[in-house]
Amino acid sequence: MSSNSIRALAWLITGEARQHPGRIAIAVIAIAIGVALGFAVHLINGSALAAFGQAVNTVNGAADLKIEAASRLGFDEALYAKVLQVEGVADASPVVVLRAGVARGEPFTLLGLDIIRAAEVTPSLIGAPASGPGGGKQGGGGDDVFASDALFLSQAALIAGKLRIGDRVTINANGQVQRMTVRGLLPAIAEGRRVGMMDIAAAQWLFGRLGRIDRIDLKLTSDVQAGDVRSRLMPLIPADAIVSDQDDDAQQSDGLSRAYRVNLTMLALVALFTGTFLVYSTQSLSVTRRLQSFALLRTIGMQRGGIVALVTIEGALAGLIGATFGLLIGFGLAAGALDILGGDLGSGIFDGAPPALILAPLAAAGFFALGVAAAVGGSLIPALRGARAAPAVALKNAGDSIDPRDHLAGGLPLTLLVAGIGAALLPAVGRLPLFGYLSVALLLAAGITAMPWLARALLAPLARALHRNVPTDLAIQHLHGAPSAAATALCGIVASTALMIAMAVMVTSFRGAVDQWLGDILSGDLYVRSEPGWGGFDSASQARMAAIPGIASIAFSRQVPIVLDPSEPPMSLIARPVGTDGAALELLGEEVMPPPGTTAVWLSEPAARILAAEPGDAIRLPIGTGARFAVAGIWRDYSRQQGAVVIDSSDYDRLTGDKVRDDAMVLMEPGADIKVVQRAIRAAAPPPLKSRLTMAEPASLRTLALSIFDRSFAITYVLEAIAVIVGLAGVATTASAQASARTREFGMLRHIGVGRGQIVAMLGIEGALLGAVGGLVGVTLGVAISQVLIHVINPQSFNWTMTTRLPVTLMLSVITALIVSSAITAMLAGRRAASMDAVRAVRADW
Repeated sequence: MSSNSIRALAWLITGEARQHPGRIAIAVIAIAIGVALGFAVHLINGSALAAFGQAVNTVNGAADLKIEAASRLGFDEALYAKVLQVEGVADASPVVVLRAGVARGEPFTLLGLDIIRAAEVTPSLIGAPASGPGGGKQGGGGDDVFASDALFLSQAALIAGKLRIGDRVTINANGQVQRMTVRGLLPAIAEGRRVGMMDIAAAQWLFGRLGRIDRIDLKLTSDVQAGDVRSRLMPLIPADAIVSDQDDDAQQSDGLSRAYRVNLTMLALVALFTGTFLVYSTQSLSVTRRLQSFALLRTIGMQRGGIVALVTIEGALAGLIGATFGLLIGFGLAAGALDILGGDLGSGIFDGAPPALILAPLAAAGFFALGVAAAVGGSLIPALRGARAAPAVALKNAGDSIDPRDHLAGGLPLTLLVAGIGAALLPAVGRLPLFGYLSVALLLAAGITAMPWLARALLAPLARALHRNVPTDLAIQHLHGAPSAAATALCGIVASTALMIAMAVMVTSFRGAVDQWLGDILSGDLYVRSEPGWGGFDSASQARMAAIPGIASIAFSRQVPIVLDPSEPPMSLIARPVGTDGAALELLGEEVMPPPGTTAVWLSEPAARILAAEPGDAIRLPIGTGARFAVAGIWRDYSRQQGAVVIDSSDYDRLTGDKVRDDAMVLMEPGADIKVVQRAIRAAAPPPLKSRLTMAEPASLRTLALSIFDRSFAITYVLEAIAVIVGLAGVATTASAQASARTREFGMLRHIGVGRGQIVAMLGIEGALLGAVGGLVGVTLGVAISQVLIHVINPQSFNWTMTTRLPVTLMLSVITALIVSSAITAMLAGRRAASMDAVRAVRADW
């Protein structure tokens, strides 16, 4: 391309930007929003995972391999001596892991270590004794790491407990209360992680773990492969233990939030995809308005490629500006979200302090490229259309020349629709609904490409009717006779509306399902929970609580995390009374009696999907020596995404010997005073728990659960609000661009006697009709896309199902808002165009 051509293109582009800055602005904003959301979610995810991984590594040390208990019940310490004899194991360090609490502050992880062994295998876990004037009490005894009462804390645990070196502190772990002395710090523990360390023998003796350990950290010889040693260890590993490495830890932490992260990222990319349609809409209207200018350029020598380059470069510049602003906004959003919502964006997946924001240059480059590509993609079709227009025809063309009797091709929309339905039927890839999101994109594209046909079909009854009102008749005949122009104006509105409605239907359905589920399962009058890290209700306290006057019955339960696969997040094993008919479990389908010699368990819906198990199937659980388990039924559960397994309390007691319980459900006698019963329960609890009990009635639990749900979907509500704003902005830009492009038409109408007020009224009616058509199609398309979200993406991502609930009020409000806003903006935009002198408006036709 010559320098003259480049200068000409630059002159044309800058002139268009000066004359119509709003059109450029809406394209820039649309791209910026998509890039900002995607980049922000990526930064938040990366920062949260990095912080979580660092925390896991600091607690686990730097072992080459480790043998972990599959539940918090631990495993027999006799395994330690056997592991030391395995070829390739250079050293091993046994570890006791307890959740501990102090009178003040948050619970922390308490590690019991063999100091000598840990110095060789995981030296980063060993405490640093205090010395000098600040160590211990007057500097005495602070370096005795082997003392039975010696406790070493991370900086975060020290601060959370409001403690100092040398303080005596009461520690509660595994239901035991002991007095200990803070002897020093754990300098290698990650910032913000609450961890404590003590001698392993003292931990076993003081906290009731004699003969049981929770982990064995392994250091391998330099001449062996970890996989070979792992294979040699497997025959020795009991059912209640697993072998894992740092890769398994990384996969497990990734699996905790992978579905949540991917879904947010995909929603952000769908927003960017919607931005592409907004760019297409604005560029198409711009090309239509400038067809005569392009025809003149073609007449004086510019080739078709020059027209394509002109429009495409305009889009690319909008993409460059939008992507740049998007990256800056995304960085700010990520920083703010980490401070306000945390690394899990309110989902409750990660705990601890907000992670530090980590920059991702490659990701920034990728999202920048996506933003530019989206803008170029939205500009390419209008550019080709403008280049194909015959100059002689375009010089006299006043708009869409399609005859109302012409047949509109529907092959492409139908193909996209079939492809979208087919993609929705495909299975997940690595437990991620990639084809589900492809289906969303295809259905959205099908709806957009079908707009000319849909606009004509919806307006056809009005076009056939007799209208005595001139503005009404002109508006209807124009839209029905120029469906391509109407479709161009509508595509941005439809895309943003469909995205918003799809998310709204999904969230409404999910929230309604959770609300109904809570109403079904919260059948007690009072719920009691012991704070983690402070033991639970032993048999004696359970008996005292059951005998309290005013309590008709009380059911105790125990929740124990169990690991079935070292690379997957743990499930929950719930021990609770279960009737033969599965009472109080909301079963999905029929129960199956377990075969003789097996223990019945009930899987939650997520657990059944993860394990690919059905009623009657045999499964493995890490409890009970030689025990066999069979699935008796599947129950609905919306509180544990990673899955849960229910076992009857009597079977759990028999297999584990663990009779401690964490929670209780109370049914009151008629007329009993719940406040009196609450005080009696607190008095009957073990001494360490008296101030560590949480008691709540069903209504407050339901309110709390729904508030947690709303916090989890806070980012989704933000996406919905942004979709509304972008859609309304698209309405304003579309109306303005169309009015500017139809100046000659308005002049001709003025010549044949149509007044200015009638033209403005006509534009208002056109805007209202466009808003109605766009709203109806957008809402309908949104409901269709929501079915993919509800019945494909949700089950494949989170392993639970739900029925559809439509937010009818919101849907009607959106349609009404689009009708009103479209009518008002069309009238405001048309006032200027209609006010031009009639002779001047048609001077090009002289």
